[in-house]
Amino acid sequence: MAEKTEAAAGTDAGKQPRSVRVVLLALMIAMMLAMLDNMIIGTAMPTIVGELGGLEHLSWVVTAYTLATAASTPLWGKLGDMYGRKGSFMTSIVIFLVGSALSGMAQDMGQLIGFRAIQGLGAGGLMVGVMAIIGDLIPPRERGKYQGMIAGVMALSMIGGPLVGGTITDHWGWRWSFYINIPLGVIALIAISAVLHLPKKRSEARIDYLGAALLTIGITAIVLVTTWGGTEYAWTSARIMELIGIGVAALVGFVFWQTRAAEPILPLHIFRSRNFTLMSVIGFIVGFVMFGATLFLPLYQQSVQGASATNSGLLLLPMLGAMLVTSMVAGRVTTSTGRYKIFPVAGGALMAVGLYLLSTMDTDTTRFTSGLYMAVVGLGMGCLMQITMLVAQNSVEMKDMGVASSSTTLFRTLGSSFGVAIMGALFNNRVEDVMAERAAGSGAKATEQSATLTAEALKALPAGIRDAYQHAVSSGTHTAFLLGSAVAVLALVAAVFVKEVPLKGAGPKAADAPADGDGDQATAKAPVTEAV
Repeated sequence: MAEKTEAAAGTDAGKQPRSVRVVLLALMIAMMLAMLDNMIIGTAMPTIVGELGGLEHLSWVVTAYTLATAASTPLWGKLGDMYGRKGSFMTSIVIFLVGSALSGMAQDMGQLIGFRAIQGLGAGGLMVGVMAIIGDLIPPRERGKYQGMIAGVMALSMIGGPLVGGTITDHWGWRWSFYINIPLGVIALIAISAVLHLPKKRSEARIDYLGAALLTIGITAIVLVTTWGGTEYAWTSARIMELIGIGVAALVGFVFWQTRAAEPILPLHIFRSRNFTLMSVIGFIVGFVMFGATLFLPLYQQSVQGASATNSGLLLLPMLGAMLVTSMVAGRVTTSTGRYKIFPVAGGALMAVGLYLLSTMDTDTTRFTSGLYMAVVGLGMGCLMQITMLVAQNSVEMKDMGVASSSTTLFRTLGSSFGVAIMGALFNNRVEDVMAERAAGSGAKATEQSATLTAEALKALPAGIRDAYQHAVSSGTHTAFLLGSAVAVLALVAAVFVKEVPLKGAGPKAADAPADGDGDQATAKAPVTEAV
């Protein structure tokens, strides 16, 4: 067996465009599986609850998946760095498919929640593996356009998920929302097994089990606080305070242990890179904004603009379409010029402006106007979606590629949890206040029924109650999006301080160039590994 550096392996892969295209197709299928699953399930959930019961546990079907994904993400990244990307990625696909098959066979809500957690464990490896394998195969100078394609798949999944979920549930039954993953996953497995060739890694170091346990406890506590706070329990309740205390203690213990572990699950030295730290902050904010927007915009469209559930999904096309196009353009421009700082700066500015425009919407705002505002937000998110991953990977050595990918994904996941929780709390409080002001005694009842107020149900309400509820939702979205705009300004500030380090190119010269003085890796010297 010949010895090659990882950089050289990436170069060799680049000389085989057909093989690379097959691998990229498999990676896009894997990313689609991870992203599409939650979007499909959202549409199928009313039918699932109708058959399995357990309405009181409904939120756990999503929470179990999210928790398992977030908690496993750093571990998958580290396993790939230590033992090889290909094996860990294929393992994650298998776990995801097993979870999908079991979820489709679930006989009660408890089983479904448990099997969804298994799915989530695999999904964490899917998302990390896709980005890390691209990092291994493609030099950063070429990586932008490919990561732009992955961002496009994510956008298409958000657009098509609700439509696909509704169609599958109506014609095949809700169980096929899970079974549909199996043939797609098998195709990805076969393609990865046959075509993907990466350096074989051997590591005698033991996995940092204590670090993994502390991080899992900390992340679980954070996600539960953001999921339960203000809904299941009051923010000042003993349960929420306990979770906050456990989360803080676990994360402090985790940071302390990472400075002493022989093979830390999240090496703290990667945060010495200014660019990596800034990209982590920006990724958190992108998650905060993106999932908040995709949650509250359909609610506004259905409650205020009278759109149906299906149409509200289609009305998100201006935002998701703009995000798709901009991601592709940003990737190609970065590839052709090697320059990228303009994108996080422009993205932060566009996101802040777009969210402020969305906060001005009221009961008289037309769908055309709201579509323009959404497009501005989409342009901003498109500038940031994959550039954050590209710059983060460019800021670390090749041996830390998996950790960099998993950390960036983790911060985006945590951002989404915080975004949905905090924006949701502000939204709910504002809706309740406005309903109390405008509808007096009838307001509380209407607010309690808000989750089931479809466009048709709203039309059946008395004119006064309907008008009050529409004003309440409009006011709630104003508050939520105004917060989002303020948070997006922080992304702009962070982007201004990004240092435009030249992207690593292909070839030995690039692999041997030194790092810059700020700890941001201009080009990383790759470890020697044995190629398979």
